[in-house]
Amino acid sequence: MTTPEPQPSDREPAEPAQSTEPADGTKGSAESAEPSAEPESPAASEPAPADSPAPAPAAAPAAAAAGSGSADGSAGPEPEYADRVYRSTSGFVGGALILGLACWLGLDAVIVGEGDAPWLALAALLFLVPLVAAYTLVPAVYANEDRLRVRNPFRTIVLPWGRVSSLRSGYTNEVFSDDGTKYQLWALPVSLRARKKAARRYPQASDSAVLGPEASLGGGANAGPRYVGSASDRPGGGERTGTDGSMDELRELHERNTGEAHAQGEASVRWAYGIIAPSLAGAVLLAVLLGLG
Repeated sequence: MTTPEPQPSDREPAEPAQSTEPADGTKGSAESAEPSAEPESPAASEPAPADSPAPAPAAAPAAAAAGSGSADGSAGPEPEYADRVYRSTSGFVGGALILGLACWLGLDAVIVGEGDAPWLALAALLFLVPLVAAYTLVPAVYANEDRLRVRNPFRTIVLPWGRVSSLRSGYTNEVFSDDGTKYQLWALPVSLRARKKAARRYPQASDSAVLGPEASLGGGANAGPRYVGSASDRPGGGERTGTDGSMDELRELHERNTGEAHAQGEASVRWAYGIIAPSLAGAVLLAVLLGLG
């Protein structure tokens, strides 16, 4: 029995690989010797300087631009201003009471009346109700930074402040356009009693400060003192109440906005056909019924 001789191994001892360790003797890691599957980006591998600012998100400049545009008014929708509403509270309450009484009597005549009474009651209601509402509930004055809107019984006038010439207070409150047209403010009736009371409370206001160059003391429907000075020079100063105080506020709005670009435009007048038409129909029907009766 022969003993097999040891055969040389098919695998030759591998030659020692060249060391990748640095010359200083430090041992490198295995991960650094093998190439990485996904190379890192240079920006990620290099540390950012300490004093460099962080990059802003892309939406920030757009938002900032939009905000600046809306702030200075050069972009975006124009600002809207809320209206100040002026009306006669006593006239509104009185009109509501009159309408309630008229409707009660008219409906009673329609229900229990005999003969022509129901038709006469209906014609009278059709004629009177629009007129009472027009003179008591409808009148109002709306004012904002752009324009003055006057709602009178039978028409509505819109005047941009650039088209308003003056606001005058005599025996009636009036607004004048730049072409000289006068419009009465039905919603702001003048109370001579309140005006005299304010004059007694502040006797130090001299006539020269109260009456402007267009003052008129003669007769006529629109005669009387026209207060055209500043609010502090008029009776009661800046503490006036009632329609005189409302006129002071309107004058301040006019003086502040008359030269502004947003307060320019054309004046317009619109008739209240919704009140005129039924009132005329009721008048015609009432006349026909009375003529036939």
